[in-house]
Amino acid sequence: MKIHNFSAGPSILPKEVIHQAAEAVKELDNSGLSLIEISHRSSAFISIMDEACALALKLTGLENKGYKSIFVQGGASLQFLMTAYNFLNRKAGYINTGTWSEKAIKEAKLFGEVQELASSKEANYNFIPKGYKIPNDLDYLHLTSNNTIFGTQIKKIPETKVPLVADMSSDIFSRKFDYSKFDCFYAGAQKNMGPAGTTLVIIKEEILNKISNTVPSMLSYKIQAEKDSMFNTPPVFAVYTSMLNMRWVESKGGIEKLGEHNMHKAKLLYGEIDRNSKFVGFTAKEDRSDMNATFNLVNQSDTEAFDGLCNAAGISGLKGHRSVGGYRASMYNALPIESVDVLVECMKSLEKNK
Repeated sequence: MKIHNFSAGPSILPKEVIHQAAEAVKELDNSGLSLIEISHRSSAFISIMDEACALALKLTGLENKGYKSIFVQGGASLQFLMTAYNFLNRKAGYINTGTWSEKAIKEAKLFGEVQELASSKEANYNFIPKGYKIPNDLDYLHLTSNNTIFGTQIKKIPETKVPLVADMSSDIFSRKFDYSKFDCFYAGAQKNMGPAGTTLVIIKEEILNKISNTVPSMLSYKIQAEKDSMFNTPPVFAVYTSMLNMRWVESKGGIEKLGEHNMHKAKLLYGEIDRNSKFVGFTAKEDRSDMNATFNLVNQSDTEAFDGLCNAAGISGLKGHRSVGGYRASMYNALPIESVDVLVECMKSLEKNK
């Protein structure tokens, strides 16, 4: 039976990427060696790292525009610490749109003053705050572009005179917009880029060169950039598989084409949520994420029946986060529209049969 993987992360990857990565684990490019036993200082892996970094800039439209891409470890959670450690001298601004924003705020408070400029916490983060003022004396403004748990997504990037930093872990490479509006953004690989174990950071060289804080070597953007992501042994498999996935994104027409496909998938599912008398969406409609659709049953008595339909159809990973409950359908780049069709049919069947 075909499995339809709606997991929020670690998440679905293209089948061809998984196959290519598996073959490389057995033997990399007819070298007689496995990908996971070659030296990270070898020319073979340096070429992999160079291509991965170059593809990240190319896909985001930042190639030859004064940006540096690096791969580090520790996930987005370590970036909550690193951004503040490197950039926060006096005061930073944060928009609180969910669990990961809260965690980023907590880490930043260890290094300086944090101003929470806006929050949707009082509504259990079911919308994106708007109309907030951004002081011009901030060291930076931090956003979370897509909130995996609550299913919200920033649709319009705020205009600001201060450096803009973003956690893009769950919607990196999923839609086209002007990435040059950001001075630094990062993404844990395991949601929409690759397997768990590595994190992509893209940073403007201008702001990189202005870092004046004394930062431990492993947490220093300057040192990581100077060493081309090789200050310590990098997560070889995660970087390689992320590189394969970025090749796949490019082969599908890049971010713009995939963004159109993702929007189509989202419209299909949200259309059924709004039409079907058995379901209700969690998030404010104007802020709905194209990556993570959160919804619930109108009557909890239908849970057993709906879960049974989904299980029989091979649907996996649909359970919502405990903060929201209900269901969460994560529709990352590699999820085929056929999987969304199957889910929609299960929703229609529930309405028809009850």
